[in-house]
Amino acid sequence: MANKHIQVAHHSYTINYEIINQNLENCMLILHGWGANKEIMKKAFASHLSKFKQIYVDLPGFGSSPLDHPLDTKDYAAITKEFLQAINQNPDFIMGHSFGGKVATLLEPKNLILLSTAGIVTQKPFLVRLKIAIFKMLKKLGFGKFYSLFATKDVAGMSKIMYETLKNVVDEDFRDIFANTSSKTLIFWGEGDRATSLRSGETISRLIKGSQFFPLSGDHFFFLLHAKFISGVIGSEVGETC
Repeated sequence: MANKHIQVAHHSYTINYEIINQNLENCMLILHGWGANKEIMKKAFASHLSKFKQIYVDLPGFGSSPLDHPLDTKDYAAITKEFLQAINQNPDFIMGHSFGGKVATLLEPKNLILLSTAGIVTQKPFLVRLKIAIFKMLKKLGFGKFYSLFATKDVAGMSKIMYETLKNVVDEDFRDIFANTSSKTLIFWGEGDRATSLRSGETISRLIKGSQFFPLSGDHFFFLLHAKFISGVIGSEVGETC
């Protein structure tokens, strides 16, 4: 593992990363989802993508990459792009899980692999929308420090910076971005995914022209069960044996 210090838009970032199979030509960047880190992706894919140089990163605010101010997904994409330039890597393949899939899509690689990707916004239940509206009102009145009272148990213990970042990214609708994606795209999805529904995956597949869609058994982290199959499909599509 290593750290790379970069600067983007007057902000400094320290990105923790690891490169496996450093000497191979085919290069893949692998991005984790919200609340995760590079270790879960490495655990799933490191042994199966043996024909690829694999770059695993902790996105800012996750794992061992710190963050001291809120971001949105475009910020994450800009940071990741600068990071790749700093380590002199230009991967033709980028894989992203959940939130990482949105970042991967914005990077516009030649080959895009999406795993239960976020980006299709659906209507929230009325009580959730009411809770958000009350919090926004209190924030305007100067009571934003009480945000933890309005956070769901999914964000319990999250720092205020990451909570603000989550609010920035959770309602970003990527329909237009998916529709304008020209990357050769493989989409894999957990049939029992309750974080990003199978219907969302089907929508993304329709929006990205020429994409291939693979529903698989499992929940949001289905790829832990199917990493070998996913790697095999990637290999067959790019003419490699993984």
